[in-house]
Formats: sequence, C-alpha cells, structure tokens
Amino acid sequence: MLIQLIWLIVGFVLLIKGADIFVEGASGIAAKLRIPQIIIGLTIVAFGTSAPEAAISISAALKGSAGIAVGNVIGSNTINILLILGITALIVRIPIQRETFQYEIPYVILISVVLLVFGIRGWVISRLNGACFWILFICFFVYLIRLSLQENEKKKEVVEEKRNYLLLAVMVLIGLACVVFGSDKIVDSATYIAQAVGMSDRLIGLTIVAFGTSLPELVTSVTAARKGNADLAVGNIVGSNIFNILFVIGTVSLIRPISYGMEFVPDTIVAILSAVALYFLAGRGLALGRKSGIVLLICYAAYDVFLFLA
Repeated sequence: MLIQLIWLIVGFVLLIKGADIFVEGASGIAAKLRIPQIIIGLTIVAFGTSAPEAAISISAALKGSAGIAVGNVIGSNTINILLILGITALIVRIPIQRETFQYEIPYVILISVVLLVFGIRGWVISRLNGACFWILFICFFVYLIRLSLQENEKKKEVVEEKRNYLLLAVMVLIGLACVVFGSDKIVDSATYIAQAVGMSDRLIGLTIVAFGTSLPELVTSVTAARKGNADLAVGNIVGSNIFNILFVIGTVSLIRPISYGMEFVPDTIVAILSAVALYFLAGRGLALGRKSGIVLLICYAAYDVFLFLA
C-alpha cells in the first residue's frame, strides 16, 4: 500500500509538469503554423489527453473488464464537463467560440445519444457499431480541416514564435509521455487501493479510473486557461469527449465487442444531460463564468452522491 501511495504522488508530479510542457509545445506549434488555438485544442491536445482513456479502455476490454472500459469513457466525459470545465470556469472566464456552440457541443450530445441507442439495442457495442463510430470520427476530422481553412482565411495576423519546430515537437512528446505515464501510475495505484476496499468494476470505472484518466484534461485545461489560451481549454474538453466516444469506444469495439450493462443507462443519460447543460450555459453570452462553473460543480456533486447511494 505504501508503494502505491508513492507511485500516486509521482504520478501527480509527472502529470502536472507534463501538461505544462505539452500546452507550451502545442501552443507554439499552433502559432508557427498559424493554426487557430481551438483547432489545436480539438485535435492534438484532445487526442493527447484522451490517450489514457484509450489505453485503459483497450486494456480493460482485452482483459474482459467491460465495466471499466465503458465506465471509463462515460465517467470521463461527465467529469470533463461537470468537474473540469466547472473548476476552470471558477478560475477564469471561458469564452466559447460560435462554431463550438453551434456545431461541436451539439455533436457531443448527438454521439452520446448514439452510444446510448447502440448500447440498449442488444446490450452490446458491436463491431458494426464501432465502424459507425469511426465513420462519425472521420466526419469530425473533415469538419476540423474545413474549419481550420476558414479560420486561416479570417485571421491574417501572425503570432511571433521564436522556438524552432524540433524543440516544440520534443516538448509535445515529452509532455505527452509524462502525462500518459503519470496518469497510468495514478490510475493503477488508485484502482489497487479501491479494489482492496471492494468496489465494483463499474464504480471503479466511473469514479477512480474516470477521474484518473481525466486528470490530463483537468491540468491542461486549467494550465491553458491561466496562460490565456481559453480556446485551447474548451477545445480540449469538447474534443476529448468526442475522441473518447468515437475513437476509444469505436476502436475497442472493433477489436472486441464490449457488453453494455443496463446499469450504464442512467450514467450515459447523465453524460448526455451534462453536454446539454453545457450547451445552454454556453449560450448565455457564449462564455462560461463563475456562476456557470458553480452550477456544473453542483451537478457533479449530485451525480457523485447518486453513484454511491445507488
């Protein structure tokens, strides 16, 4: 138990420092390529911070722990919106781009509903469902490419970035490695401790593992917001939720169909309602302020109470 606690501390240190380096590198690359921060947040940062979810879910599915695989994604998506955006909004006002409000957040709602529909039809996420998720994933990337081209035409100003591409790429890789390794150690240690107490796979996936794999999103979003890259923070969360469902669940179910227990229905509904709440809160001035952050955190606290009382 002592060794697990030590690894837990080491994991947090690597996670926090790695996220800082990762955001610096990703922002630098965006500046040099004249790519909008929101695009970097929706792609590089979102994919990087979703790597722990992918690794944990694929590993859990191959080992037959479907409860952890599904619970990890559903729990992470709920935590990303309610807890992470809630905390970030308390620290700094988060502006929401019109495209994010009109297209990306509704897309999260749509694919979350699709996950629920696929799950309750036969109570399994099949390979055919996985292929559908990948088609939706490709559609999302086509949208991002078009959005990037449009943004580059609108923005003619050049942001000065003196560091070269090699250094920035090394920063991204080192930061990502620290984030993934740190998250892995945090999840392993926390799961070991939770199992020793006798928690179920579903509860472990929805809480300990989901929170652990969402730590990169938390740290990178708060770090990006404090550095003035609020677009990166929002894009990170929205993009991560899209990656979690379409890429992680899609890939896992293509490798091996995963069972979707009836107990996941209320959890998926909560994930959908979280995205709906984000949509309506973001629509108030296209921003998330402290009041919105408090609302999101209260909803997360209520969900936690439900989990442990259910």
